[in-house]
Amino acid sequence: MNRRSRLDRWFESSTRAVAQRTSRRGFLGAFGQLLVGASLLPLLPIDRSSRANAAEPPAKSHADDTSSCDYWKFCAIDGFLCSCCGGSSSSCPPGTTPSPITWIGTCHNPVDARDYIVSYNDCCGKTSCGNCYCNRNEREKPIYRLSANNDINWCMANDNPNYHCSVSVILGVADK
Repeated sequence: MNRRSRLDRWFESSTRAVAQRTSRRGFLGAFGQLLVGASLLPLLPIDRSSRANAAEPPAKSHADDTSSCDYWKFCAIDGFLCSCCGGSSSSCPPGTTPSPITWIGTCHNPVDARDYIVSYNDCCGKTSCGNCYCNRNEREKPIYRLSANNDINWCMANDNPNYHCSVSVILGVADK
């Protein structure tokens, strides 16, 4: 005898019910949306704040001027320097908070002839500082590579999205 179990009957009726309500085109459309959504994941902003103190900064030279756009660590900065706005080259001024999402660059330090991975944070919470504007785009990537692009207002992740100035934090030595 051909007796089917209760599980077989339930599975068959469920499958038939789904088949009556859906189509192959609908399935392919949903599958396509899933693939497109998965391909967009690398474009999401990246939180690098936990690695901000991962590396010790190199020995500082007396020739380094953190209020100058020519300072080696500012090779990919775009904005007002926090060192001219009450902070330092690596810390936000009082009354502002660093954005948890950043863009990165690889800068060459002429003092020790090494390349460093530098994270650039926007300091948020006050209106723009207006002092020492720098726009250096060395090794900047196009807008589809957000984590390496400096043209975004990264304060959008903060409670107060007002941009004030930008800092640079050394994350580590770049491997060659």
